[in-house]
Amino acid sequence: MTIAQEQRYYSPEEYLELEVNSEERHEYIDGQIILMAGGTPNHNQIAGNFYSTLNFALKRQPYRVFVADQRLWIPNKRIHTYPDVMVVAGELQFTEERRDTITNPVMIAEVLSKSTKSYDRDEKFAAYRTIPTFKEYILIDQYTMHLEQYCKADNNKWIFSEYEDGDIALSLASVPCQILLADIYDQVDFNAEE
Repeated sequence: MTIAQEQRYYSPEEYLELEVNSEERHEYIDGQIILMAGGTPNHNQIAGNFYSTLNFALKRQPYRVFVADQRLWIPNKRIHTYPDVMVVAGELQFTEERRDTITNPVMIAEVLSKSTKSYDRDEKFAAYRTIPTFKEYILIDQYTMHLEQYCKADNNKWIFSEYEDGDIALSLASVPCQILLADIYDQVDFNAEE
């Protein structure tokens, strides 16, 4: 006989209290706390390359670029998460009574892993789309040179573009920046063990 374990549900406030004192990062999804797995060298290299290009290109402009450790709150879906890279235009907007959790990105990029790529493409993208300021989503494959771009158009339509050639420049729609795919994948070893 199998006894079902009761799932504990946490309030957002309980999660934040635990998260601030934790040595590991966790996502919060509508009452559940989920440990975030560590990244591979390729994952970190890609996120770092993308972040550093954006950060340099947007220097002295009204944008803030964040990588990995900046928490985002998605109130309509009750999700706290840590996007790989995100950009905020203008002033940072925070959750009530907190200065460590933002709510207003215009662009988010996620580096895909085998364990999270379906979630990143489906449920997570659906959650991000509930953010009023959100205009662009970039999904970057870490196992092969492949990038997907989703840009918000009029009437809540999203335009999809796909890139696989290192000599092609990705032109971001939400911020003034172009980056060659080869630069995003600089020093990435596709033959490395996972």
